[in-house]
Amino acid sequence: MAPPKLTKLELRIMEALWSRGASSIREIQEAVPERGRPAYTTIQTTVYRLEGKQAVRRVQKIGNAHIFESALTRGAAQRRLVDDLLALFGGRTHPVMAHLIESGKLTLDDVREAERTLQELAKQELAKKGKSQ
Repeated sequence: MAPPKLTKLELRIMEALWSRGASSIREIQEAVPERGRPAYTTIQTTVYRLEGKQAVRRVQKIGNAHIFESALTRGAAQRRLVDDLLALFGGRTHPVMAHLIESGKLTLDDVREAERTLQELAKQELAKKGKSQ
């Protein structure tokens, strides 16, 4: 199943859960920076929506408070965001890469890491082909 599409607020809540681990709605709200912090009920409603999307799950109840944890990894959410971004460009990576280079956000270290990743993927592909023959 593909990871769910998340709103900005949902991503902020997920970030709180990824950073803090299992948390109550109050703890999630307090993890959001005070400036621009949504109301408790907004966080509560959004957490329940995330539960419906199967991005979070209730793991415990302490008194009246439910404790939630992430059911979605940070990596899965990031992959979904990147896939959605590339879809805006018809699946083409060049415009995104060009922007990252022009804006100075793509460093030489990033390029080297990408080369290492591509080399590792190439090795894995060769290993798969060797096993299937």
